[in-house]
Amino acid sequence: MTDFLRYEQQGPIVTLTMDEPARRNPLTGNNAVDEFLSAIDRIHRDSGVRAVILTGAGAAFSSGGDIRDMERQASGQVNGMQIRQEYRTGIQRLPLALFNLEVPVIAAINGAAMGAGLDLACMCDIRVASEHAKFAETFVRLGIIPGDGGAWLLQRLIGLARASELSLTGEVFDARQALDWGLVSRVVSAEELLPTARALAEKIAGNPPHAVRLTKRLLREAMHTRLDTLLELSAAYQSLSHQTADHREAVNAFLEKRTPTFTG
Repeated sequence: MTDFLRYEQQGPIVTLTMDEPARRNPLTGNNAVDEFLSAIDRIHRDSGVRAVILTGAGAAFSSGGDIRDMERQASGQVNGMQIRQEYRTGIQRLPLALFNLEVPVIAAINGAAMGAGLDLACMCDIRVASEHAKFAETFVRLGIIPGDGGAWLLQRLIGLARASELSLTGEVFDARQALDWGLVSRVVSAEELLPTARALAEKIAGNPPHAVRLTKRLLREAMHTRLDTLLELSAAYQSLSHQTADHREAVNAFLEKRTPTFTG
């Protein structure tokens, strides 16, 4: 089985490219999850990485689950408990890993993001779409449910009513609707997609890396915690931030009216 995920690094920015275009970059029926987890672990261990771009090769971002794998699950060859375990030890590890990755991830959505492919985009911190991108939460049309965390993720990005509409109809929508509903922050031409994602990544990478990582962690924790708990966590993170060399550099550069240099 060939490699699914291409890992490329330029300076502090890593680009991950799902590279199985002939099958529209599916997330099951291949090594996708294991390779994602390996890449995330590699990023965790490399303190020089400050931003990540995720995109797909070919015409699709990701088609989600592989239909041949679904055929096997529907055939009666495997029992329900085995399928449950396959989800728990398979694709369900991906949202947890991306949620806990402190380096910001930008999804550069080049084409169709369907089912688990849409949910993968929702696992990222920022989403930029090509004008050719299409989206759908297609599970219900196949007689299944979002087994990868999509029911938790999508409503937190676009609200319960809109997430319910998309999840219960399975309808396909375009990049402009994704922008109007707040699923993506920008829609650009196909030619400008990766340069736009790169420019965003460079802006993020230009900030103090400890502050970026702790800010992402706070944003993630705020998705499911109480205000008083988040304030306590913020106080702890802030006490660490005030003592970093990058904070001192930022203050000194501001007072001296010069461009700061952050080292992490």
